[in-house]
Amino acid sequence: MPAAGAAPRRTTLAPTTAPAAAWAQPAPSAGPSSGPAHGYGASGALRALPPETPVETTTRLRPVRERRTGRAVAVGVCAVLGIGLIGGALAGLWLAAAEPGEPTEPAGFTEAKDLWHNAPVDTLFPRTLPGPGAGPGASARTWTRIVVAPDAACSPAVLAKGLLAALRPLGCERVLRATYTDATASSVITVGLVFTRTDAATQRTLGQGLTTRLGLDVPPALPGPGTVAARFGTKQRTSWWLNAPTDLPVVVTAVSGFADGRVVDAPQPADRAMTAGRTDATAQSGLGHEAKNITVRFEQLLRTAVTPPAKEKNAR
Repeated sequence: MPAAGAAPRRTTLAPTTAPAAAWAQPAPSAGPSSGPAHGYGASGALRALPPETPVETTTRLRPVRERRTGRAVAVGVCAVLGIGLIGGALAGLWLAAAEPGEPTEPAGFTEAKDLWHNAPVDTLFPRTLPGPGAGPGASARTWTRIVVAPDAACSPAVLAKGLLAALRPLGCERVLRATYTDATASSVITVGLVFTRTDAATQRTLGQGLTTRLGLDVPPALPGPGTVAARFGTKQRTSWWLNAPTDLPVVVTAVSGFADGRVVDAPQPADRAMTAGRTDATAQSGLGHEAKNITVRFEQLLRTAVTPPAKEKNAR
């Protein structure tokens, strides 16, 4: 308390806060102060400390590009097409299983079309041809080749009229013929191989009852001057047979007759001449059996001729 009449004395208060504490306690931004400022700043008013800048503790991510509409559309189209293709394939498999498809082409069918100029003559017409079980009562036969004709175009000179009319729309290609005789030289048989350009489906239809459909359509005979077939002509034809195998584009024909040149008034198809109980010369001689069974033997020869190239083609 000051004495009366004495002048008042001002007392300067010492700071109660250490300078270090002033760092942690920022001064107010406005208002009077009772003492000098401590820390950074000039004398007079206290300055506000700069705001704290936080330190980044994570890596800044790469900016994500904006999704493009075109790419999304392309992906969608591919997905739709993929689903469509898969669905179509499954539908095809289902239809194939539900409905039987067309049979495939037999092995060697295409190769057989060119046998007439690719195969040796001894392959198509062997010099000696065994025929086990080819005669009446399954008796054996052996035929020997005595005449071979050059290959010829399809014409009435080498084909019966009905057969020629049936084959021309199918692409009748070429006709090969040879005449054989049996071991006793008492009978002769002319064999014909007619090559066509037909497809497998048509060939299967062609072979169904061919002889019956053509009726009395007897194939021409091939005589051989200076052989036992020298007198084998139109009037000596005794029995015949035609066959179109379903697996080869070929028609095999055969017509038989007596080697002695006897005339036959009514040639008979082989199935009729083979009827049990017949006693005429044609039936007794077995010429019907020979005409029919020799066609079967030649079908086997043709299949054998095309088997090697067909296997090699499949192996490739």
